Amino acid sequence: MATSVASADSTGSLSSDLFYNILRRLDGATLASAACACEAFCSISKEEKLWENVCSSMWPSTNRDDVKSLISSIGGFKKFYADCFPLIVNKEVPEFRWNEYLEYPEDLTEAEYYGDMDEFEIVAPSDYVSIVDVRYKDKTICSKVLWGIPNANGFQRWFYSCPFRIDLFTYSTRDDEHAGEVTLSVSDGLPPITSMEKERKDGKLWQELRDGIRLSWIIVNTKIKQAANLSSWSPLGGQRHWPTDKDFVFRFGSFLPAKDILPCQAVECIVLVKFRVMYTEEGGVPTTLKLTELSMQLGEMEGAHLNGRNSLLVLKEALSCKRSKNYNEALESCQLYSKVQSELREEKMRNESRLDRLYILGGIMTCITVCFYLW
Repeated sequence: MATSVASADSTGSLSSDLFYNILRRLDGATLASAACACEAFCSISKEEKLWENVCSSMWPSTNRDDVKSLISSIGGFKKFYADCFPLIVNKEVPEFRWNEYLEYPEDLTEAEYYGDMDEFEIVAPSDYVSIVDVRYKDKTICSKVLWGIPNANGFQRWFYSCPFRIDLFTYSTRDDEHAGEVTLSVSDGLPPITSMEKERKDGKLWQELRDGIRLSWIIVNTKIKQAANLSSWSPLGGQRHWPTDKDFVFRFGSFLPAKDILPCQAVECIVLVKFRVMYTEEGGVPTTLKLTELSMQLGEMEGAHLNGRNSLLVLKEALSCKRSKNYNEALESCQLYSKVQSELREEKMRNESRLDRLYILGGIMTCITVCFYLW
């Protein structure tokens, strides 16, 4: 196989070919480390085909011809891996207090609410591409690519004011050939369950899913030629049997900076994956789950969902924020945000409780006053 490394003689060529065959079997992190070992490895590791193999192995969606062209246009596979393998880390989370929390003024004009529309010349919904891969125990079960952001054509005002949400099972633009049900069964490594009642008691299926499911949601901006992985790779949390006794919901995501965009200065990227139990062993059919939801939205500290305008600005900011290859560091960032969010909610509940007591006391005093005068 030809490589980009020039050799002085046949022995050098043979060595280069041998080194190439060794390096092409490595994963991305090991390949990057090998490039620091010697000059020969460093030179060979610049070969774009090596990084294309790494990306296709980690993100099967990049095997598509249109995605390959996209990655080439934004700097190549080596740059794509360097941008998307590290997870987003945001530790600049302010310690909010409920009485200091800034609210949006209620008397904003239309121009003030939507902001300067010139800024959307570089933050157009059509510039974004979502590249999503879901794995279970190292087996790819779902790969989808979404070009643009649904319902944003024509810059309709309602898109900028309505809650932002991307649901990949509702919108499958340019992905019809990959459409169809996504299922998991015992043959994929799921533990067999005899009944949902038994599963509610021991939670074996839930545990296996939580430990084995992995997700990557990469956002690419074609105009500014940047990409980032908005997912946490492993679940950050989940709910068993919600909203029915056969549903499993897993939450992935990251915490993104919004310092000059929103008063809360940081937002949560929420990626939801929902499975539904279709069959159990008691029906004579192998245990089977169906993937019913794969969505992404952005939320504020209080839990309110961001609108389209602010979401576009936050996504653009996320493409250039700090990242880390250390999963524990990324997880620490998520835990820090969750802690501040919990403190904010608790303080809000305490303030509301105080107000409730004041209202009750005020009502009692009013009744006493009325009764006094009537007496």
